[in-house]
Amino acid sequence: QVQLVESGGGLVQAGGSTRLSCAASGRTVSSYAMGWFRQAPGKERESVAAISRNGVNIEYVDSVKGRFTISRDDAKNTVYLQMNSLKPEDTAVYYCAARFTAASGSTFFSPRQYIDWGQGTQVTVSS
Repeated sequence: QVQLVESGGGLVQAGGSTRLSCAASGRTVSSYAMGWFRQAPGKERESVAAISRNGVNIEYVDSVKGRFTISRDDAKNTVYLQMNSLKPEDTAVYYCAARFTAASGSTFFSPRQYIDWGQGTQVTVSS
């Protein structure tokens, strides 16, 4: 099992940027596909971005394409979500998740495909 801790959330003005970090411990994330998800009040958890073990394959939900970038630094055991051109509708608690996999090029985009989760970090975008 890998332990995940998100950081970098906070209050951001619309049009602004912030970067979320997901620091892993317990195991190296190089053996894990990773994902970022978000949940707004009263809504279901939504997939935001996913990255394969080898970092070659990446997926984004349509609403963040061109604005968000997922990346990973296995040497630092950390995954990032760079968020640009933020909109009020991006307001949510953001979670990272890890899925152990032998398939280096596979991404996993559904929350149901993940077992290990962080506690989440709040991102609030003011208009």
